[in-house]
Amino acid sequence: MIKEMRLKANAKINLGLDVLRRREDGYHDLRMIMQTVTLHDVLELTLTKAEGIRVRTNLGFLPVNEDNLVYKAAALLLKEFPVSCGVFIDLKKHIPVAAGLAGGSADAAAVLIGLNRMLELGLSREELMERGVKIGADVPYCILKGTALAEGIGEKLTVLPAMPACSILLVKPPVHVSTKYVYTHLHVEELTEHPDIDAQVEALGRGDLGALAAKMGNVLETVTVSAHPVIAQIREQLCSLGARNAMMSGSGPTVFGIFDDAAAAADAFGRLRSDGANQVILTEVYNP
Repeated sequence: MIKEMRLKANAKINLGLDVLRRREDGYHDLRMIMQTVTLHDVLELTLTKAEGIRVRTNLGFLPVNEDNLVYKAAALLLKEFPVSCGVFIDLKKHIPVAAGLAGGSADAAAVLIGLNRMLELGLSREELMERGVKIGADVPYCILKGTALAEGIGEKLTVLPAMPACSILLVKPPVHVSTKYVYTHLHVEELTEHPDIDAQVEALGRGDLGALAAKMGNVLETVTVSAHPVIAQIREQLCSLGARNAMMSGSGPTVFGIFDDAAAAADAFGRLRSDGANQVILTEVYNP
């Protein structure tokens, strides 16, 4: 067994997010294009002689018990596979929390991948993804990484041609968005516009960043922007600073802008960061 391992947990953005219908189980059928970015958390896993799970983070407000997805991921594998050891998880967060960037899901995915290797469980990526969906709908994608079409509640994944390299500017305003609130207040039957996911898939096939960006859309903005107009303001600001397009990621509140000019992205980063009100991060496309 491997006693210690250091892993990166990458954030994601949604290049397109459509909601097709509300299911009888209360969940929604989605159709999304997901993309991994270089922004990441760092996890250090250590196997311990004492059984049980211990979690430490660099953010005092985060739970370190079963309410943390990294704890749930470790517990899932340690319960299924009888091993005579425990695990200590040291989590250093760099991905903004509750931001629509799947930080918690990425951390859980990293724990599943890490423990599978450390404990020599022999699970395939597909088998890890099957277990990951029990923790959260985004976890299977965070195990897969790269550019993918996500359907169902997000767990049905199809690998797509890699998104062309570009700079991505993330801007998170100081507002709290509840994913449950957004989906509860989303009236799917009243939506008049839907993002053209098929056109985005075609653009990826051609490696056409401009066409991909032009077709970006997120139906959850119909709820979130009404509650937090600052999201629309940031979107407009990013476009005025040279972004090909800008959109809210997931249920928000983070807005991202796609820049094909690295210098323009760096300039926009400096301008937005000087404002001081928002959390601003410059990152790039990541394809494993």
